[in-house]
Amino acid sequence: MSQHANAPVLTGPELEGLDHYTSVMDVFHASVERFGNKPAFSCMGQTISYTELDRLSANFASWLQHDTSLQPGDRIAIQLPNVLQFPVAVFGALRAGLVVVNTNPLYTDREMAHQFKDSGARAIIILANMADKLERIVERTEIEHVVVTALGDLHPFVKRQLINAVVKYVKKLVPAYSLPGATSFRATLKRGAARVHREAQWQAEQVAALQYTGGTTGLAKGTMLTHRNLVANMLQARQAIGPALTDGAETIIAPLPVYHIYTFTVNCLFMMETGNHSVLITNPRDLDGFVKQLAKLRFTGFIGLNTLFNALCNREDFRRLDFSALHLTISGGMALTKAVAQRWEEVTGCAIAEGYGLTETSPIVSFNPVEAIQLGTIGKPVAGTSVKAVDAEGQDVAFGEPGELCVKGPQVMKGYWNREEDTAQTLDADDWLRTGDIAVLQEDGYIRIVDRKKDMILVSGFNVYPNEIEDVVAAHPGVVESAAVGVPDETNGESIKLFVVARDETLDAEAIRAWCKKELAGYKVPKLVEFRSELPKTNVGKVLRRQLRDESTGNAGS
Repeated sequence: MSQHANAPVLTGPELEGLDHYTSVMDVFHASVERFGNKPAFSCMGQTISYTELDRLSANFASWLQHDTSLQPGDRIAIQLPNVLQFPVAVFGALRAGLVVVNTNPLYTDREMAHQFKDSGARAIIILANMADKLERIVERTEIEHVVVTALGDLHPFVKRQLINAVVKYVKKLVPAYSLPGATSFRATLKRGAARVHREAQWQAEQVAALQYTGGTTGLAKGTMLTHRNLVANMLQARQAIGPALTDGAETIIAPLPVYHIYTFTVNCLFMMETGNHSVLITNPRDLDGFVKQLAKLRFTGFIGLNTLFNALCNREDFRRLDFSALHLTISGGMALTKAVAQRWEEVTGCAIAEGYGLTETSPIVSFNPVEAIQLGTIGKPVAGTSVKAVDAEGQDVAFGEPGELCVKGPQVMKGYWNREEDTAQTLDADDWLRTGDIAVLQEDGYIRIVDRKKDMILVSGFNVYPNEIEDVVAAHPGVVESAAVGVPDETNGESIKLFVVARDETLDAEAIRAWCKKELAGYKVPKLVEFRSELPKTNVGKVLRRQLRDESTGNAGS
């Protein structure tokens, strides 16, 4: 870690190996050659090896090249949950020279139409469960080629028939749809296998993926991530996390959506680069089924976030599992509370290493060294990465002072797709990216996120950060989880409203306020407390503070 006392910038170590690879596919081929018959991905009890992933993705690439009108650089939307078809489709598309557009399967018709039109996607691979949505909006897009897959399509014949029949006829999860001209995923693999694909020749600065931001402040924007961005972040992850792993020997649980940048990079790319085995959990919301799957596995790593760790630790069946092999737990996607981190370590015996990233940074910016975790921080900048904090005027702030976190490094996006103005507002002339997060840089090289800039609450001129309140409340034995938001207040500008999911039904607002008064300055104590059975969350598990704020101020739906 290089650092100068007078310059409020933290810089990670030198990044190694970036010149060894031109594209993501260079890394893929090296891993296939090195790890061959080792397991690459598993889902619902079915496993494919690196060799099988190579063969299946080549078949899909061949179909794309021979049976469609798609040309290198065209966009293909991949709208799948955590299933084996996902890595096959991603690597097949890249081998054919296409740009991957990862799409959330939970999107509404409106959100799908926006993303497909915005990206100019000409093809899509979609799960049959949401094909009816595509039917309603496909004419408003440029999509010409549709591939439909069923949940069990990469399982052996008997299990495939059983899974697909149960999903369609018993659980009735596949609404009727009509997409004339659509091709089944299994048919693409069969046709592709009869021909040879031509491996696409990528340049490092070409866009590999359009990764759409969450869109919490409006319509989602397409983040242009190049091959160099993604390769850089794979190698940054190797330097930061790799020392805690043995190449080709780990079994890593992947419950978060693989179309989200966090799991896409960590499991689909980084774990592939290290030859490790990612277990894709299709429906982690089904905690009963999830824990049953975990009971069958001797897993060595777990990739998650605060709300999931919390939910699992509250379950007796989870606490009874065998954690003797678990030696790596990574948290990202949202702030990790100290109470949850401590509980997870008590239950599993494995400390959580928290990292930080953004869609715009491929995503990893910083990570807690596994051998020197500093709870309450997001760790140190990863290799080749510099960070600084700036005030509202863009001036650097000193160590120990809060400011907007800015990032510079080879993983920083090329820009937003077809949005030059938005790009200019986020990336400055010197390639510093403004994150929108308020952080404090510590002189020991670690970084603390104080809060999202837009989530900050202003009480009588004092800055109040929801994360701090939520961290305190999470330590209360009667609380499952909470969320703090600012609501208009004629006297103070804003006052704090706290939403609480209680473990103890006798818990009341006064008890919560009394707890907060012991730990927080008076102006940080919530004025309003509302109890709920659950908090609204994104599909990734982040609490939707904006929705809670809108509901509290009468702006719901605006």
